[in-house]
Amino acid sequence: MTLIKWDPFRDVETLENRINRMFEDSFGRTRDPDDETNICAWRPPVDIYETENGIVLSAELPGVGKENISVEVKDNILTLKGERTASPKLKEKNVYRHERCYGTFQRSFTLQQDVQPNLIKATFKDGVLEIEIPKPEEDAPKQITVKVEQG
Repeated sequence: MTLIKWDPFRDVETLENRINRMFEDSFGRTRDPDDETNICAWRPPVDIYETENGIVLSAELPGVGKENISVEVKDNILTLKGERTASPKLKEKNVYRHERCYGTFQRSFTLQQDVQPNLIKATFKDGVLEIEIPKPEEDAPKQITVKVEQG
């Protein structure tokens, strides 16, 4: 039989989360925009995978217009920025439930290899942004001829 040392604080965080959920479900969140519990930090989910030609970064950006997306590469760091705005039809006094997040977002990813930013391609279709980062061309070994001098 294995003995496990009792830790009275082990489940405190779980208990705190349950109590917070109970209050949110019972009373709803406060509508004060300055209240920290009302802040919604949106980070779009991203998949990154390798293909024969390079690396592909695929980001889900539902409700974001192409004009609100920016992709930058500097010092081998790819930065994805954007903004998702709420529909003008959405008026706070008419809202029964508000679960989606709006606002600006920024995600940065360090690239493993030196890339040429002018070769990166980005496509945006059906709310999914795909950024294709080609593998850098490997430098071919340079053959050096050694001359032997008779001396």
